[in-house]
Amino acid sequence: MNLKKLILATLALSAATLAQADNWPSRPLTLIVPFPPGGAADTVGRYYAEQLSTSLGQPVVVDNKPGAGTAIAAETVAKAKPDGYTLSLATAGQLAILPNLQAVRYDPIKDFTPVAVLASVPNVVAVGPKTKVDSLQALIDQAKAKPGALSYSSCGNGTLCHLSGELLKNLAGVDLLHVPYKGSAPAVTGLLGGEVDVAVDTLTVLAPQIQAGKLKGLVLTSAERSPLLPSVPSANEVGLPGFVASGWFGIVLPKGAEPALVERLNNAIEVIADKPETAERFGQQGISVERSSPAGFAQVIAADKARWGEVIRTAQVHIE
Repeated sequence: MNLKKLILATLALSAATLAQADNWPSRPLTLIVPFPPGGAADTVGRYYAEQLSTSLGQPVVVDNKPGAGTAIAAETVAKAKPDGYTLSLATAGQLAILPNLQAVRYDPIKDFTPVAVLASVPNVVAVGPKTKVDSLQALIDQAKAKPGALSYSSCGNGTLCHLSGELLKNLAGVDLLHVPYKGSAPAVTGLLGGEVDVAVDTLTVLAPQIQAGKLKGLVLTSAERSPLLPSVPSANEVGLPGFVASGWFGIVLPKGAEPALVERLNNAIEVIADKPETAERFGQQGISVERSSPAGFAQVIAADKARWGEVIRTAQVHIE
């Protein structure tokens, strides 16, 4: 093939690519959510699916694919055609944490095309009735006085709740006994019943108990306070600026998705994020609306994977 034919072929391919993006979508789309119905991830996924259905002019059908710690959903998307009709609600646990804990059949960096971060929710460190402290510093002082005597619950081994607790131990230089539960509900019940001294869980889960006065919130794992718990200080305010740990939700496509198509989808998501009703809907659950470019989301995935990998190695976290 001579240079002229090569240039013409390249131009023809570019034109075909642009035409494909212009005609997309011409049929229903599928949004794979790696959790069962209910919960924060499903709430975010279903809301954006509903909104995208309107803005794109085609139904966006939610397909809940739980299992293997979110790996089944990720593997499904990684093998799908990059034609823009299979989307995935990706989470920090799925792309940044799980690959550091076990062998998975997908590469979180190479096998997906990031589109946009949709939302995030921070964690809260809270104490129950039996733990007589009124600040994070008081908890740290007590933990230092009696290393290993205080325990903290998480929503499961290897979860962001667990790793946030290990991050706190590392940053504050304290020894707390980790007690994993099978989910947030039993973990909160354990704290209320005095089985553990401290809980690390999402703002969505702990806010109602703190608002009701049943638990005491000590710190939010974010740089700023939350309107949902205005009396609970941020990580910056308690002198631990590195204690920022939010679970994020975003949209990814299989690797190889056309840039023009990714841009169209990112623009549609940005319009939804800017709607006042989006912030209102999520804010009631302690979920913050986020915005990002595809490149920005790629940076978030890579940075969090490296960061939580270091926490996992330092704390020697293992899952069965």
